[in-house]
Amino acid sequence: MDASPHTETAPPPTAPVQAATHTQANAPRIWWLPHHPESAGTARRIAGAVLHTWNIDDDTIDQALLVVSELVTNALEHALPPLALHLHQAEDDGTLHIEVDDGGPTDNHGTWATSCAPEERGRGVAIITLLASAHGTRILAHTVTYWAILPAAR
Repeated sequence: MDASPHTETAPPPTAPVQAATHTQANAPRIWWLPHHPESAGTARRIAGAVLHTWNIDDDTIDQALLVVSELVTNALEHALPPLALHLHQAEDDGTLHIEVDDGGPTDNHGTWATSCAPEERGRGVAIITLLASAHGTRILAHTVTYWAILPAAR
């Protein structure tokens, strides 16, 4: 995806999970998720279902679900709402683009981050680095986007 900011407005955090409407089968999709621990599982289920409909191979889906899980969990543990998951398969090269938007860093970390020892944390970036062909962060005034690009075999 390009580095330009998204112009969509986030619904209130209590809004139901919903996908953006697009006409193309593999067009970019966005889901707004509640800022609750259960949203990591919800994001994995959504991503798995969408990637299956896009005919992505099982190995790539497994890798993508790990990346989705890491990005969403980090947003839940270390950032403010709102929380949005973006999925897109590029038509030109078949790469899979995963993005998670959040409301920026929080001073109060989630229950998992505060309950575990320091050596139990910090593996997410290493996992994403291993699986993604590229990844990074885009910081805007009220939103931080963490993104990863995975090669997508069909």
